[in-house]
Amino acid sequence: MADSNSKVALEPRTFKVTGMTCNACVNSVERSLNSMPGVSATVNFAAETAHVLAPAEVTAKEIIKKIESAGYEGKEIGDNESITLHSKKSAVALIVGLIFTIPVMLFSMSMDLQMNFGSWLVDALNALGLQNPTNSFHQLVNSALIILSAPVVLVVAFPIHRAAVRNFFHPTMDNLISLGSLTAFIWSIYATYNDLDSVYTEVAASIVTLVVLGRYLESRAKRSASNALQELLKISTKEVTVKRGGLPMLIPVEQLEIGDVFVVMPGQRVATDGVVVSGTSSIDNSLITGESVPVEVAPGDRVIGATVNQNGRLEVRATRVGKETEFARITAMVISAQGEKAPIQRLADRISAIFVPVVTTIAIATYLFWHYVNGASLARSIEIAVAVLVIACPCALGLATPVALLVASGRGAQRGIVLRKPSALETAKNITDVVLDKTGTLTTGHMKVVKATIVPEAAAALGSSWSGISTEKLILDSAASIEAQNNHPIAEAIVRYAKIEKPLPVSEFQITPGAGAAGRVRLGEQAAIVIIGSPAAVAHSSMAFHPKIAKAIAESEAAGLTVSVLAWEGVALAVFAVGDSIKSDAQTAVSVLSSRGINVWLLTGDHADVALNTAHAVGIHENHVVAEASPEAKIQHIKSLQSQGKRVLMIGDGVNDAAALAAADLSMAMGTGTDTAIATADITLTNPALKSITDALDLSKKTLSTIRGNLTWALIYNVIGIPLAADGLLHPMYGAAAMALSSLFVVTNSLRIK
Repeated sequence: MADSNSKVALEPRTFKVTGMTCNACVNSVERSLNSMPGVSATVNFAAETAHVLAPAEVTAKEIIKKIESAGYEGKEIGDNESITLHSKKSAVALIVGLIFTIPVMLFSMSMDLQMNFGSWLVDALNALGLQNPTNSFHQLVNSALIILSAPVVLVVAFPIHRAAVRNFFHPTMDNLISLGSLTAFIWSIYATYNDLDSVYTEVAASIVTLVVLGRYLESRAKRSASNALQELLKISTKEVTVKRGGLPMLIPVEQLEIGDVFVVMPGQRVATDGVVVSGTSSIDNSLITGESVPVEVAPGDRVIGATVNQNGRLEVRATRVGKETEFARITAMVISAQGEKAPIQRLADRISAIFVPVVTTIAIATYLFWHYVNGASLARSIEIAVAVLVIACPCALGLATPVALLVASGRGAQRGIVLRKPSALETAKNITDVVLDKTGTLTTGHMKVVKATIVPEAAAALGSSWSGISTEKLILDSAASIEAQNNHPIAEAIVRYAKIEKPLPVSEFQITPGAGAAGRVRLGEQAAIVIIGSPAAVAHSSMAFHPKIAKAIAESEAAGLTVSVLAWEGVALAVFAVGDSIKSDAQTAVSVLSSRGINVWLLTGDHADVALNTAHAVGIHENHVVAEASPEAKIQHIKSLQSQGKRVLMIGDGVNDAAALAAADLSMAMGTGTDTAIATADITLTNPALKSITDALDLSKKTLSTIRGNLTWALIYNVIGIPLAADGLLHPMYGAAAMALSSLFVVTNSLRIK
């Protein structure tokens, strides 16, 4: 495993792994990959993928070689390549198995059971006088059955035997199937040429064919489970019309660069994230956000790559390309989440690690008991031991968690819920308190400057050396130049309001979470520190406010508006009163959470009047409002709740929320928020509707319930099935069928997650 203290940069890569049949196979591949210096890997059984973090100097060929050394096939999956679950090989193997197994079973039943079923086969044998054949003829027929079953046991089952040999010291389900089928096959050869009655060629062939059938059906079901993700991965624009040198030209989307202006015609998908520079239209964001209502866009509005332009020609300036786009980040988060393991998976891992050795030991003990203690014949004892081997099903145990996560992550992505950390599943069911940020969470985040109070005469306090800044336009330009570096909704509103043509040069830019932003703005030969932020933050580093500035702040806060103050070299020159609208479903979401017995809190850096107005509008009690909260204050409040035994869910979208998101028991970030918030959260909500909060909690609970149901079924099946087989109550053929159906049950049960 990679050293956690290592400073070597690790690159994430995804590999397709084929040939895994149970959780022991997963452990085998992980053990092999993690033995590589500097490499950390997790393997997903349901998705048949390995998610690898490795130094850049470790090649894909080396990683694939390690996968192959564990007995499996590996292939690197590219950035734009879908993770397809192939069932073609299983289908071919199944057809071959059926072609040879069906006649073996028909002849075996007619010869061995000596019963007249009224079938055409038995009637034909009776007509030929072969229903009670001589020993020599019996031997001839059994030899033919051995020849017919050989392709199944030796060819169709070859991948099973090969994996069993490679994993001899770390046995998997393949070892059980290989041992069971070969034991029955070898015994049949021995019995045939030693004139013994009990021949199990139909057992040897049917075990393999039923296992292959089960894996084929399982593969089809897993493909269905991954369909939601596959639909996401398939959606991408191949080519885009870009304007370069004033002329339109068609280029591959991979060649798009930040700053390029590209054209989006009606019905086309937006090639990448950007800002509309020309045209108006409505955009279908349902793929990304889950919202069914199209969003109207005009110049200055942001659009997201992979969304659909419904009407109107648009020209868009690219702001993100390649792996940095919203769509690429969502798919990467979904795939990454599928590569992680939920804590509940540890139980399955521990059981799987000892499952096969324990079952093998039980099978040997069963044979010894029946033959030497119970006095059963050698053939009967072997039959019962084989039944024990083939009925055991570690694969159902291994599939219980990952296939449920596979379905949940796909279903969630369709609804605008991106599950980033599977550990969130177990936390969601115990949430007692929900802490909400205001801007961008309870409100739309589409802020606008309602009123700007610019006081050029206040610049007199700077002295004669700065007399050149006493124009409203220059003050606006300085504000916009600083805020253009910041991706906070308030900053974007100020930039839009200023309508700046060319930002002033800014250096030494920095953001203070919960306070504001600052930088050194150059004006000709001079440069000055410009701060823009909350009144409290600016007052802390500025001289006393000009009376007009103080009055504008008081009036704006009384009106429930969010206030930002601009100061130049410690002198406040402007006040921006920014308004935001509360989301239409905010009150309903708060009401639903409260009806579930969950306490809802509002934590915001805004002034108390703004916070209380918002809380009153959405139904949050004033005692559950914390205003003018710094990032540290938000953390303290969350820890205070936790110290009372509460389990806290924090929902936010800004840099100032990141620390609180990390401190909470469970965290959700709005997909429209900052990269820092999204990277910190357990769940990302790309659908801005607050209904997504309860949807995410419900999805988490449903998924956890399904995982527990799967694990319970897998354990009960083995606890009941193995003793029945050991007691001689189950024929090996029925055991193999039950084993295949057990895995299929787990997969189909997981498909019920909605």
